Amino acid sequence: MTVELPPGDAGTPPHRHSGPVFGYMLEGEMVFELEGEPERIIRAGEAFWEPGGDVIHYQAGNNLADAWSRFVVVMVGVPGEPMLTIVEEEELLARRDRRAPRPTP
Repeated sequence: MTVELPPGDAGTPPHRHSGPVFGYMLEGEMVFELEGEPERIIRAGEAFWEPGGDVIHYQAGNNLADAWSRFVVVMVGVPGEPMLTIVEEEELLARRDRRAPRPTP
């Protein structure tokens, strides 16, 4: 599927996927953060992936305030399970020690 994020869009709230996700940035920039990894910027022409399963995907938002960002993803899901599940605040708090340190402004 193709995902299109308007300028400055924060993207989907913290979530997880039932299986692995493979992606490629078509244009723009995305702030990308998985549980246990520092956030990073994925730019047009770069690929990314996430393992799915129990790993929380914290961020996949548009890093640009003045341009759209677009990427394509292939998701491999577990039969009978949703492709995307939003993580509740209670679980985020319980697992906060697994999140990489936040950048300082």
